Amino acid sequence: MGGVTSSIAAKFAFFPPTPPSYTVVADESCGGAVCIPEVPRRDDVEVLKLRTRRGNDIVAVHVTHPKATDTLLYSHGNAADLGQMYELFVELSHRLRINLMGYDYSGYGRSTGKPTECNTYADLDAVYKCLKEQYGDKDEQIILYGQSVGSGPTVDLASRVPNVRGVVLHSPILSGLRVLYPVKRTYWFDMYKNIDKIGAINCPVLVFHGMADEEVDCSHGKQLWELCKFKYEPLWINGGGHCNLELYPEFIKHLKKFVPSLGKSKPPMDDSKTASLDSDNLNKSAASNTSDTLQSDLPDLSRNGLDSRLDKSKKLSKPEKSRMSADRVDKLRRKKGLIWHSSWRRARWNFLR
Repeated sequence: MGGVTSSIAAKFAFFPPTPPSYTVVADESCGGAVCIPEVPRRDDVEVLKLRTRRGNDIVAVHVTHPKATDTLLYSHGNAADLGQMYELFVELSHRLRINLMGYDYSGYGRSTGKPTECNTYADLDAVYKCLKEQYGDKDEQIILYGQSVGSGPTVDLASRVPNVRGVVLHSPILSGLRVLYPVKRTYWFDMYKNIDKIGAINCPVLVFHGMADEEVDCSHGKQLWELCKFKYEPLWINGGGHCNLELYPEFIKHLKKFVPSLGKSKPPMDDSKTASLDSDNLNKSAASNTSDTLQSDLPDLSRNGLDSRLDKSKKLSKPEKSRMSADRVDKLRRKKGLIWHSSWRRARWNFLR
């Protein structure tokens, strides 16, 4: 029974892009170092292959910023892989003046194995271990970032490592089953039980969620924020969907406030009361750092870069769909043999014969 449940859960939860959007090859001119030929070669980006404790080889990229003291460890959302996220990773690193490590889950992109809940936990653990052992990062320098499904491994790791610098939850889920049904309790077969783990996180938590999210209702993000011990001012984006929050100017502005604020307020580890961190008070100096001060650090990116998308969002009454659009997800679901109806809360799946 457990194997059947696990198989159904895996088909329900994971939709890696097929085929992958990139390849990984060895570059003999650089001593056999691996690279992604589909994206521009950069001296500040390193491509790695990491072995997880479950025996899978996952692909990761590390973006270095010359002025960085901290690292953003990014767990991306569903129906995306490193080839699609690469450009955003590079630009976020430059806009936030921070190192960034992103990776593909088992079964995504060119990572081996199959996507399962347990594998995603092992995947993130392997990347976290690499940051500490290969790049010398300490827990106090690591900010965990989880988008959608990526909120699962992010919350899990943050609940086990008490001294990480901060956590960002981008369109997070309360749990897998709660995305489908408004259940009031946690069942043994549920996936990514963020609702039960969020209270164990002992660092500031920032939550982003779109008010018009039709895949994961905004109530997920709001309830998780309420359950946090150390709350940072959340951002509920009017009109924002599930996969397009980076189109909104307030997205990057809020991140640019959050990152420097983490060095100004370290929550006590033994404080049982919920602490509320007001970003307006914590970030007066951060707010004075306008986007103009970062222009010299911005790379030359294609028209799909974050800045160009932000410019478009100012001109459009409704933001355009991102590369991880709901239409793309629906197509992938149909390929997987799943047919979805209505919203996620009323969804049911029918396996094709």
